[in-house]
Amino acid sequence: MNILLFDHPKIRRSLLPLTFTRPVAGLRVGIMTIAEKWRHDLQEEVHFLTEPYLSKKYPPTSEEDTVYINGALCPDEQLMAAIRQLGMGESLVAGEVLLAARSKAMQSVAELMRQNLKGQKYVQNPVLLKHTWELFLANGDQIRADFKRLVGNRTSQPLDDPFTVVYGKENLFIEPGVSIKAAIINAESGPVYLGENSEVQEGTIIQGPFAMCEQSQLRLGGKMRPNTTIGPWCKVGGEVGNVIFQSHSNKAHEGFFGNSVVGAWCNLGADTNNSNLKNNYSEVKVWDYYSETSVETGQQFCGTIIGDHSKCSINTMLNTGTVIGVCANIFGGGFPPKFVPSWSWGATIDNRIHDFEKSCDTISRVMGRRSLILDDVERDILREVFRQTEKYRQSALHY
Repeated sequence: MNILLFDHPKIRRSLLPLTFTRPVAGLRVGIMTIAEKWRHDLQEEVHFLTEPYLSKKYPPTSEEDTVYINGALCPDEQLMAAIRQLGMGESLVAGEVLLAARSKAMQSVAELMRQNLKGQKYVQNPVLLKHTWELFLANGDQIRADFKRLVGNRTSQPLDDPFTVVYGKENLFIEPGVSIKAAIINAESGPVYLGENSEVQEGTIIQGPFAMCEQSQLRLGGKMRPNTTIGPWCKVGGEVGNVIFQSHSNKAHEGFFGNSVVGAWCNLGADTNNSNLKNNYSEVKVWDYYSETSVETGQQFCGTIIGDHSKCSINTMLNTGTVIGVCANIFGGGFPPKFVPSWSWGATIDNRIHDFEKSCDTISRVMGRRSLILDDVERDILREVFRQTEKYRQSALHY
């Protein structure tokens, strides 16, 4: 079976800036990315039908009989059964949103959306992540679901540190190579998953549901509140609650971060803090790329959405509902605006633009620390994102 995870056009734009640099199904929610969930449940390789500028890194496949699945859709047993029963030319929908379809190979998402497919209404409420804040809202349940996927009948590695205290030990799973010293882990209210070769340093407190992926590190005295995911190759400390770190990002020092999604290759300097609750306890609004205006989230708690490769200097303060684009560099006194365009330089002082080539030099140095390179494919993706986001920087000065 040929499986293509497609980017629904409206949903993809509403999930920007996180989807500037990856397909929708490349987003991590729970322990796994959405694509990894489908790959695990279908026991099939999956591919992507995404924007042309992303397709060189995430190429589609072409077969006459292809199943298309909305990349914002998280799998469950009922959904899996419904998709397996699709006949050629049939589709599953939720309201007006296409969830899945079986058809011949398409060359683009636009072509798929134009197809006259026979709709079959999907009765159950699917987990369809249509807005950025819905990722952290769904994260606790998705940690629980992914925990079942990954753990199954496997046996956890033993916890052999005599100074670590665990509550709800049956809900703790330790992969090979994990190091834990003098921590407190409370898994009574939800599972705690510690990925391969990850490290929990002395004095760390963890409340489940919580997930830390491979090669990540919880720094000394960190306080990890429920519904938090630390993606692979991240270093995180301070107080963190209901946050998803995609991968290769650092918040290594003190400071509070809550109800947020942090992209890949980001760095939050020491004592970076965000607000996740307004002083008047009213609903939080955030910038939406689809409507190009601030929209209501329906949430009282909503922190920060940060695109890939963005950075904050020490003592940065971020307001409720702040959205930061790709490759932004935030420094200076006071709060930055609640919408920070990609390649912003400073943000709290004046409106300046970070030079594209200089930003790539920084990215190359950062990736080199992990023995990785910024290749031509990645550079071309960033160049296209820089072009697409130019209109948001029109009044800025070049740096």
